[in-house]
Amino acid sequence: MTHSIAKSLLLITALFLLTACNQPEPRTQIDIEGKTMGTFYSVKVSGAISQSKQQLQQEIEALLEQANDDISTYRPNSLLSRFNQNASKDPQPIPRGMADIILTAQRIGRDTDGAMDITVGPLVNLWGFGPDKHAAKIPSQQQIDDARSRTGLQHLKLLSDYQGEWLQKDLPGMYVDLSTLGEGYGVDLLVKLMARKGITNYLVSVGGAVSSRGVNGQNKPWRVAIQKPTDRENAVQALVDLQGYGISTAGSYRNYFEKDGQRYSHVIDPVTGWPITHKLVSATVIAPTALEADGWDTGLMVLGTEKALKLAEEKGLAVYLITKTDDGFSAVMTPQFKAFLVQ
Repeated sequence: MTHSIAKSLLLITALFLLTACNQPEPRTQIDIEGKTMGTFYSVKVSGAISQSKQQLQQEIEALLEQANDDISTYRPNSLLSRFNQNASKDPQPIPRGMADIILTAQRIGRDTDGAMDITVGPLVNLWGFGPDKHAAKIPSQQQIDDARSRTGLQHLKLLSDYQGEWLQKDLPGMYVDLSTLGEGYGVDLLVKLMARKGITNYLVSVGGAVSSRGVNGQNKPWRVAIQKPTDRENAVQALVDLQGYGISTAGSYRNYFEKDGQRYSHVIDPVTGWPITHKLVSATVIAPTALEADGWDTGLMVLGTEKALKLAEEKGLAVYLITKTDDGFSAVMTPQFKAFLVQ
């Protein structure tokens, strides 16, 4: 170097001072957590808010409680449970939020050729993964065929006009299950609450669905981890910056039972009526809303790696797939997903 030691030290000192002056001040951050939809929710907000933490938590839990009263199959008196129990083929009034879930489910169900099917409830219950859990057992093919006869998106109709929305079924034994979209719906409710309150720096999650915007208490962008498909909670596969989008992951590696050495996943293929048997173990989707991400991840999980990747590329989806191999796991992503990846 041609600079003197004194000049070099001066330059380093100046750069340090400049960096220190430009370093953003830490901001306050509040964390709120609780239980909902059979899982946990979390809301992290950085910066000042116009109410107390306790008041915000009350509003959050009231919002999620109403969602449970609308769409939970674990509550016998929820709106959805009453619809499932009602044998009538007449249209039944539903709230707008529930209509949004149904519409998203129908669209994704159509795009996945029925792989994502919210009428798969009879099969989910038959295999012991629904509200009425029973001892793990493999149903007979006759039982599977009987359950499948009460499924199919073509038997469910969403009606809408200026007066409201209605849901109608033409199979009395139909059982609609919105669990696969419930977490994403809950996240979107929280995002809308943040917007109404003018909160622009937050990270909200319900179960495996997440959305974030802005920065955390250290003035750094929120980072969301994609977990490795293992039973270890903190095994990180990749990190993403959501930039205001929603993310959801579906996996076959945690909710399952084993019988005679064979593992049976909670992810049911609506076409066969059996749990999936392919090697795709995790599908992560980033979408404009957490609801959309939550719907797509399940459909892609059912399809398997090759079909899921092909469809994701056709639709321009941001998707990250993890597949079990003889040597461990392999991951593949679409170009759209790379834009969110933290290098």
